[in-house]
Amino acid sequence: MKTKTLKKDKVNIITLGCSKNMVDSEVLSGQLAANEIDVVHESTKRDHNIVVVNTCGFIDKAKEESINTILEQVELKDRGKLDKVYVTGCLSERYRGDLESEIPGVDAWFGTMELPLMLKKFDADYKAELVGERLLSTPTHYAYLKIAEGCNRTCAFCAIPLMRGQHVSKPIEALVEETKKLVNSGVKEIMLIAQELTYYGLDLYKKRRLGDLMRELAAVEGLEWIRLHYAYPTKFPIEILDVMNESPKICKYLDMPLQHASNGMLKAMKRQITREEIEELVHAIREKVPGIALRTTLIAGFPGETEEDVEELKSFLERMRFDRVGVFTYSHEEGTSAYELEDNIPAEEKERRAQDIMAVQQEISLEKNQEMVGKVFKVIVDKKESGRYLARTEFDSVEVDNEVIINTTKRLKPGDFVEVRITKAFDYDLEGELV
Repeated sequence: MKTKTLKKDKVNIITLGCSKNMVDSEVLSGQLAANEIDVVHESTKRDHNIVVVNTCGFIDKAKEESINTILEQVELKDRGKLDKVYVTGCLSERYRGDLESEIPGVDAWFGTMELPLMLKKFDADYKAELVGERLLSTPTHYAYLKIAEGCNRTCAFCAIPLMRGQHVSKPIEALVEETKKLVNSGVKEIMLIAQELTYYGLDLYKKRRLGDLMRELAAVEGLEWIRLHYAYPTKFPIEILDVMNESPKICKYLDMPLQHASNGMLKAMKRQITREEIEELVHAIREKVPGIALRTTLIAGFPGETEEDVEELKSFLERMRFDRVGVFTYSHEEGTSAYELEDNIPAEEKERRAQDIMAVQQEISLEKNQEMVGKVFKVIVDKKESGRYLARTEFDSVEVDNEVIINTTKRLKPGDFVEVRITKAFDYDLEGELV
């Protein structure tokens, strides 16, 4: 590809949004590298001449961040610091027509499924034989494994099907092969991600096969931990918990977004489940897998939400005592069925409700962490920061959950597994010493 610099092209990929986007960027990086094109991820050196912005279009804040990032890169191009700016990802998929006219400085826009088309801009060929090979943007000891694309659910608030299409599972054999390649490159922990994990296999095999996939991945030699993210509670395949109990490689951890606990809100959100059914499911999961860490996410400020709904949600949290909780404020997204409702709760009030809900969880989190003091846990070391090591137990995922702070003079490496006795507990973190 010719540019005005006459130097060899170097591409910087900027990734915004979720881990699923990160995997897409890693796949793009692998394809570019295989075509002998220099590629880096979120480089600050400014020694590149082309930028690809992989955008998020999920909620207002994410869209704003994506647009600001695009504008920053276009400005650099206008000042002669870049030759080309390309944009891909969910925002581009969803609003391409509007964005093309509003930000003409972008050289090309691509949707979420247009990787081969984007590669043509680099005079690069899409190499099918590379499927499963990626240049990791995470530390080398962990990686995300995207087992499916898209979603068939019709939740009222969610625009993901508009941007990612219907659910498409990847074949088990391909995922096992990808995992082996990741392990050979040094990965010890994989996090299974999809818009909806529990739907896995229905399209390909006419039945849910997440449990079968978990067994196959657990058999991969050298892999230490497998973690499950984004399970849908409706028609939850309870048999996957038996697989969790079978293999010590499968972390006793489940990320299951619930979004709310008021029956009125659950119905309005089109979640196809009641609070009573959720409570029954949570009890069943804990009975099947004693000691499991349950993570969930909730939405505050959905249209029509009342103070009574918020109080019911807080009461639900106090009863269920989840290990990890995240709260988002509702974002009014065009194209969703909720967009027909009046977005009648001010942004400040949504934020206040979210903070109130998190205050309840903060106390629960502290109490649960205090129960861990004096106990010994196997942890994986993530990094060294400010002279101390930061690690995680099997009950914690990367970036969103608790960290274990280890003060030691012993030299540890990212990816090391060590035994740690917990000595202090904080709201969302722990401190410990090597055993």
